[in-house]
Amino acid sequence: MQIKTIDQYNFAGKKALIRVDFNVPLNSEFQVTDPTRIKAAIPTIQKILNDGGSVILMSHLGRPKEGPAEKYSLKHTLSTLSELLNRPVQFATDCINSPAADAASKLQAGDVLLLENLRFYKEEEKGNIDFAKQLADLGDVYVNDAFGTAHRAHASTAVIAQFFKGNSMFGYVMANELNNAEKVLNNATAPFTAIMGGAKVSDKILIIDQLMNKVNHLIIGGGMAYTFIKALGGEIGNSLCEADKLDLALSILEKAKTKGVQIHLPTDSVNGDKFDKDANTNTTDIRHIEEGWLGLDIGTDSAASFAKVIADSNTILWNGPMGVFEMKKFENGTKTVANAIVNATNKGAFSLIGGGDSAAAINQFSLGNQVSYVSTGGGALLEYIEGKELPGVKMVMEAY
Repeated sequence: MQIKTIDQYNFAGKKALIRVDFNVPLNSEFQVTDPTRIKAAIPTIQKILNDGGSVILMSHLGRPKEGPAEKYSLKHTLSTLSELLNRPVQFATDCINSPAADAASKLQAGDVLLLENLRFYKEEEKGNIDFAKQLADLGDVYVNDAFGTAHRAHASTAVIAQFFKGNSMFGYVMANELNNAEKVLNNATAPFTAIMGGAKVSDKILIIDQLMNKVNHLIIGGGMAYTFIKALGGEIGNSLCEADKLDLALSILEKAKTKGVQIHLPTDSVNGDKFDKDANTNTTDIRHIEEGWLGLDIGTDSAASFAKVIADSNTILWNGPMGVFEMKKFENGTKTVANAIVNATNKGAFSLIGGGDSAAAINQFSLGNQVSYVSTGGGALLEYIEGKELPGVKMVMEAY
């Protein structure tokens, strides 16, 4: 895959229109609580400014239902952005029309302008071409640096690229995401271990299917593990279970056998008498969980055996926690796996943490900078690994 990045372009005197992903969490005071995504965009912005260009940033924040809403305004990200860039950032109270057009027309080299939330217009998510054209008119060059929304054919992520033939490219976030996903998908060094967690088998079925052709080991934990245990005849009490997916779980195990993939399921389970941080807990054989109890984490034996598989791996992909890591009593499985990945990485393994909850977990344990790469796009990474075309990649490449 030939990736055209901002390194191949000189932005002197140019207005770069960058689609960033500033969909960050805010607290009740509208302060940014996790600036990871804003931080990730800084090197791209900096390169353009250093070249002598100016920057127009566009993003969404949250899922506004009925047009503009205070809690979804991107103005709440201004102070964080300005602090990280170490320069003032201008703000347009609209992403199109005169507030945006007037501010964009006055930009000088070194200026940064942030537009208001794109999703205040329904046209953004509908991929409306006229809306995309209004955005395109603001800049000279288009840079897509929002991997988190690359799997959506929205106006600002994909449709807009056609108005920048020859002046369309990827920022550093996007290039890193694609290069690291490629490394796992097509250039993995064996043994290759994929660790799948999270709640539902149905959410991961396509990715498991793809990975069967590539991995040596598949570790299954989290809520989805209980569907497999139930399918194998285990008693799982009140644990999460997709009753209509038992045959599917068995067919995955069967397929793994024919492909020579070793599947690792938990053998013990940390259970709670309710889904609550203050629940009473016990640890049992995962096949013998009593009625009224539900499995909320893998047990220490499972965590230790998973850690051993990870230790012997050269390529590691992790998507989905091993338990309800947000609750102290049920974080150990996820924490043990995270530490095992860090140790393997230190010994030379390549580790890709697949966005979403896995990224939240690795950051909760302050281990994010000790793995090879933490993806910023949960859904986008999954779809890419599932073998789907990402509109935000395809349409930019068509406009190179």
